[in-house]
Amino acid sequence: MDLSKYWKTVIDTLQDGLIVVDPGGRIVSVNPAATALTGYSAEELVGQSCRILGCTGCKIKGTGTGADWCGLFNKGEVKAKRCVIRDRHQRAVHIVKSARVLRDEKGEVIGAIETLKDMSEVFRQQQEIAALRRSCRLDRGFHGIIGESTPVMQLFELIESVAPSDAPVLVLGQSGTGKELVARAIHERSARKDGPFIKVNCAALNENLLESELFGHVKGAYTGAERSRAGRFEAAHGGTILLDEIGDIPLSTQVKLLRVLEEREIERVGDHRPIAVDVRIISATNRNLDALIQSGAFRDDLFFRINVFPIHCPSLAARAEDIPLIVQGFIDQHGTKTGRQILGLTSEAMEKLLAYPWPGNVRELRNALEYAFVLCPGEWIGVEHLPPRISRGSAPPSGRPAVAPAMDASRERDALIQALRKTGGNQSAAARILNVSRVTVWKRMKKYGIDLAAVLG
Repeated sequence: MDLSKYWKTVIDTLQDGLIVVDPGGRIVSVNPAATALTGYSAEELVGQSCRILGCTGCKIKGTGTGADWCGLFNKGEVKAKRCVIRDRHQRAVHIVKSARVLRDEKGEVIGAIETLKDMSEVFRQQQEIAALRRSCRLDRGFHGIIGESTPVMQLFELIESVAPSDAPVLVLGQSGTGKELVARAIHERSARKDGPFIKVNCAALNENLLESELFGHVKGAYTGAERSRAGRFEAAHGGTILLDEIGDIPLSTQVKLLRVLEEREIERVGDHRPIAVDVRIISATNRNLDALIQSGAFRDDLFFRINVFPIHCPSLAARAEDIPLIVQGFIDQHGTKTGRQILGLTSEAMEKLLAYPWPGNVRELRNALEYAFVLCPGEWIGVEHLPPRISRGSAPPSGRPAVAPAMDASRERDALIQALRKTGGNQSAAARILNVSRVTVWKRMKKYGIDLAAVLG
């Protein structure tokens, strides 16, 4: 029996999505599994460019057909590549893609066939496992970010949510809060994780040097340009670029950056030939961009393009309960680097760290511990080994507002006792009832001499 005429029935029963494209990338055929995976009907897909799916695993040139259209036609095949596509509602769908070029009997390229295996459920389970590990404290860090407080756990969730997409992200926060770590975590959790992660400090270069650094230049573009040079956007092709301190970019460069966001093309300084770039853009700043827009120093159209998904990094003061964890992490890292056998801080030294307002955030805490490592001769860092401003308990800078007491001492003590009784002595749960940190609960228990055993009676 000749079964070849039943090939369509066989294809239509496949559980994996199947898409056939011509040498120009136009979709010519799909199976039902592909329409179910993408949310598009067959009529909506056939005749469209394969770009409609926005696959992160494609190396599309788009300058012709065959090898001039897509890297697949050069390689001949792709095997089990993890990618992300966008469905009809622009939601991220995680897949494993395999593809092969189709040739006629003369060996001429006539198209390509791709199979798409839905990995969304596997990805969701991986996210749940990662969240469970963090909640069970099996992981002490998340891509270099250390903490278990509510603000930090919320930050981790935002990173997990935005990482699979290619949406521009704006990371906001005070200096020293770890904005670069957040950007790197987004990259490492994304489908671009195997691509480059390129950082540009926009505040460190003047206008001319910044444009050359971002977009590259051709030979003779300006005095000293003795040879052509690719810029950071080209270096980040297929990966992620972090534009740190984006609030310091001059207006003339902002115009060119806006074009990159809209057209996905750059032009080297001194040249007018567009170069296509496939780059995810993450921006970061500690400045008030709304105020810069009002003063005319920052373009509102650029702001709207980079601010698709804003993420705020909490200050160290807002997550003071993470300080012991961060301290131990730094001690372990610095001990490994220096060979010093320092075990930790005395209780008095830790109290000084918890009482200090940390205007410089995690960066200032790290510097304080490096200072203590130099002075500490033994195994335990004491108050005398901390920087003077911390050991003396210096007041916050004049521009930093003081925090007014929420209630008088008697009411504060009674409220704490009631919360501890209600939670059976669970200090973290009591902190949530009082809307304060766990460290604050611990400090108030010490302040009022509250014995937990006596409270629970």
